[in-house]
Order: sequence, then structure tokens, then C-alpha cells
Amino acid sequence: MIGRFGAWPAWAFMGLFFALPLAALALEAFAEGGGAWARLYANPLLPGALRNTLALGLTAGGVSALVGTAVAVELARQPERRRRWMITLLGMPLAFSGLVIAYGFILGYGRAGFVTQLLAGAGADPARVGAWIYSATGLGFGYVYYLVPRVALSLYPVFANLDLRPMQAARTLGATRWRAFRDTVLAQVAPSVLANACLVAAIAMGTYGTALALAGTQLNILPLMLYAQIGDGGSDFGVAAALSLLLMALCVAVMGVGDALARRRR
Repeated sequence: MIGRFGAWPAWAFMGLFFALPLAALALEAFAEGGGAWARLYANPLLPGALRNTLALGLTAGGVSALVGTAVAVELARQPERRRRWMITLLGMPLAFSGLVIAYGFILGYGRAGFVTQLLAGAGADPARVGAWIYSATGLGFGYVYYLVPRVALSLYPVFANLDLRPMQAARTLGATRWRAFRDTVLAQVAPSVLANACLVAAIAMGTYGTALALAGTQLNILPLMLYAQIGDGGSDFGVAAALSLLLMALCVAVMGVGDALARRRR
């Protein structure tokens, strides 16, 4: 089938659903001779949105990479039957949209959520306990919930096929345990772990469904700033297009770092 049609279906798909929308965004962003960019850069919220987006994405990506790596190591250690069940359970968060996950967190940890009510029965203030899920911390927690399975399932083959013989040889030749681990195992897996951290960080930076459901437009990050330009009475499509290109460039830069790290491993 591939030999018959060649690569043109993939190129057609990319043209229709990536190149054309990107060209439309570029035309809209530059339609006023750079006026939309000038209005965007004049917005006093932009520097804070950039900082918050980077901080949230890199933090969520880093935590997800650390936890996902630990889960992937544990997956590689399990017998085949148990591993299949664990992989199935890990895949469940990936089946839901960000909005569904956000509403699940609200039902569990919001001001009237199940966990919050249990803590309220123990004497806690539900208004205070349930407020964190609507903050940047709660949003980061929601991101980590569905980014950890993505990292774990991506890294599991790396640890399942990890060759430990170089480390054993280094130990035999007199290297310390840490030196042998650093120069053999860590050198093999670190590029993959860092590449996955960059990937999930870019996903966290560009996601808006979970952020919109949990924080509305109260949190100053680029996806919500973009939403405010086309929703809630906003109608500055030129600025929205410019902001879209800026957010895309930020995510592409982060993923480019991850791609460079992955090439180093190969």
C-alpha cells in the first residue's frame, strides 16, 4: 500500500491541516503591516504570560519526566502479565481530553469535591483546601496527571532493552558503583529522558483546555491570553494570530531541544 501511493497522502494531510492553517495565521498576523505585533508587544501582560508559560511548562515537564522515568523503570521490572495490566491502566488518562480531566479534578479536589469534603469532615476549611486546584499549582498537578503516562510509556522500551553488561564490565575493571552507573546506564538513558521532558513541557505550554476549565482566564499564561483575544467579547484576530505564532515558536523551540538531545543518543 505504501509503495503504491508513496508519501503523497502524508504530504497532503500536512498541507491541509498544518501548512494551510499556518499560512492563514501568518497572513492574518501580518495583514496590518505589523500592527498586530505592535499591539501584542505593547500588552503589559505579555512578559508575565511568557514567564508563567515557561515556568509552568518546564516545571510540569520536569516533574512528569522524573515520575514517568521511575514508573518506566518499574514497568521494565514487572513480569509480562502484570506489565500488560499496568500499561493498560497507564493509558487510561491519555484517552480523555483535557477538559474531562479538569472536571474530574474539580469533582475530586474542588471546593465541593469528594476529597475536600472528607477533609472538611476532619475540620479543614473547604474553601481554603479546595482553592489550590484552581491555582497554577493545581493546573500543574493536572498536567502531570496525564503527562506522566506519556513519559512512562515512551521510556518503557528504553529500560526494557537496556544493556547492563557495560556497567558490569566497568565494575569488574574497578569503577565505583556511581561511576559505572553514570558512564554507562545514565549516558544511555539521559538523552531519552531529557527529550521526553522537552516534549511534555511543550505540550504543557500549548495546552489550554485543562487551564481554561480550572483557571478560566484568571491565570496569565499564553494559551489563556490567546483565548481571551477570541472569546469573552475579544475580537482582535490579528493579535490572536500573532500570539498563536509566538506560542507555536516557543513550543517548537522546546521540542527542537528535545530532538537535538534524541539525535545525540542515536
